[in-house]
This record gives sequence, structure tokens and C-alpha cells, in this order.
Amino acid sequence: MERPSLAEEAFEVLREVCARIGVDARGAQLMRLRSNAVFKLRATAPGWDRAGGGRAGGDTAGGDRASGEMVVRIATAPDALTRLPVVLAVARWLADRGFPTVRPVDEIPGQPIVHEGRAVTFWRYVPSRGRPTTRQLGRVLRSLHREPVPQMGLRTLTDPLAEVRHAVEQRAEVLTPGQRSWLSDRIEELTGRWRDLDTGAPVLLHGDAWIDNLLRCQDGHVVLCDWDGVAVGPREWDLVHTYHGQRRFGLSTDDVDGFAHAYGSDLRQWPGYGTLMEVRDMYAVGIHIRNAAGDPFSRQELPRRLDSLTRGDGHARWYMAAPA
Repeated sequence: MERPSLAEEAFEVLREVCARIGVDARGAQLMRLRSNAVFKLRATAPGWDRAGGGRAGGDTAGGDRASGEMVVRIATAPDALTRLPVVLAVARWLADRGFPTVRPVDEIPGQPIVHEGRAVTFWRYVPSRGRPTTRQLGRVLRSLHREPVPQMGLRTLTDPLAEVRHAVEQRAEVLTPGQRSWLSDRIEELTGRWRDLDTGAPVLLHGDAWIDNLLRCQDGHVVLCDWDGVAVGPREWDLVHTYHGQRRFGLSTDDVDGFAHAYGSDLRQWPGYGTLMEVRDMYAVGIHIRNAAGDPFSRQELPRRLDSLTRGDGHARWYMAAPA
């Protein structure tokens, strides 16, 4: 029998978890399928005040007063079960401090909810309008990196390529022997170079501070979402995603200049910039190795990324979704 796709598996997990906790999953919309399957639900959580966007008398941190809609995230990463309790705690802590972040739906207890090895979390939906700017992202990250590091058992980012290494080892069916050998050698080379980088003092990191993880609310202000990579580590890791966006994903020089100006420093002036960009290139391959067996887009995108890396092409265009 043909193996179901990742999207089909995620829909089944969604339906079963929602039935278990009394949430209506009808009409669920798949918004994204990468390291998480991300769904939008029209339903409300038990005890949710639809008119107020939260508990009766509750706060509105995390964006506009929500309609009661939720975002459900079904994690595919192998370490999600151990990581997500801290992710939820940090998001709540930041929201309570007034930092612009999405909030978990605390009306649903016992998160993350584990179902057949998948970790499921529920978040308040933030209605958005328009696209945020890299200047806004720079300002938000500058604020984040000035926050104290909460005492919540946060992991320390010591090996950004750990998940890529694991994917290469565990997903042999989507790689040729030659690709596996090249990737393994390249990952070890880059890991050594990463360890030799002279970075600044560790800060609270978002971990995946790409522009698509910033939401522009209907009143124009922005909030950060997708905290799965939250950690303590060098600020340079949060900054590199925007510069890498110019290399691979269509951001302009003006986008990067605006980001650097808003943040207050320019990563391009740092001696470790070249190495960090190469590490970020390799990091961007891991999710497609992990998903290629069950996701048509990853099967299409993985060869594109591997081809440009093995040829040493530092400017080939990559895609977040199938090009139109």
C-alpha cells in the first residue's frame, strides 16, 4: 500500500487530536508544511471567549484581538517532544513581558499534546495584513537580544547542523551514496569552522528569524511566531537568515541594508560572515532531506539545493514553495 503523504498524515493527526480534546477540526486549512505542519482552525478552544479573543477578561498580547481562531502546529522534528515545553514557556514569558510574540492557547491544557509520536501545540491566530519589512524584523530582533535569558532550561546552540547530520544518517532512501558521503564530510568541515568562530556574548535567540516568521498585524505592528528554535547562543545566528535570504530567496540589497540599519550593526562587516553563510546554506538542506519521502515539494527542491551546493554555486535561487 502506498505510504500517505506528510500532509495526509498531518491532517489525520489533527483530526484525532482535536476530537480527543473537543475542538472542531472541520474546515482546517493547511498553511505550511516544513519542520511543522501548520494549520489554521476556525474552531475555538473550550472556555475561549470569542468576542474577546481569549479568556473572559484576558489580555490581548500577541497581536490584534483574535477572532477565536487558532493555529495548530504538528511538529516533525525528531527532538520536538523534549523541546516544545520550553518553547511554550518562553513564548508565554515573552508575551507577559510585552514582547511582540504569538501566544499559546492556554485554554487547552497539557501542551504539547503527544499523539503517535507527534507533538501538537495550539496558538492564538493573529490576523495579518500585508507583508512585514526587514526593518521591522531588525527592530524586533534588536529588542529580543536585549531581553534577559529566562531560567527555563533553554538549550544552548552549539551545533546548528545537528538536525542536518541526523537527517543524512536516517534518510538514506532519499540520497545517493555519493550525496551522503559528500554531505557527511561537508557537515563535519562546517561544524569545525562554526566552533572556531569568534562570536559575541550569548543572547536569547529566536533560532529561525526569517522574515516569514514575522507577522504584520492589521494595525501595522508586527509579532514574531514559530519559536521552535529558541535557544541561547550567538546573535549572529539570528541575523544571518536575512542575509541568506538575499543569497537564496529573493531579498534585495535594500532589504538587507534596511535590516542592518534597524538592528544597529551589519553582519557583512564581521570576519566570520562567509563561514556563517555556508553553515546557513547547509542548514537549509536538512528539512528537505527529512521530508522528501513524504512531501512532493521537498522531493523537487532537494535536488536543486544539493546541486548548487556540490557545484559551489553560492547564488542559485532556492524556493520556499513551488515556483508559480
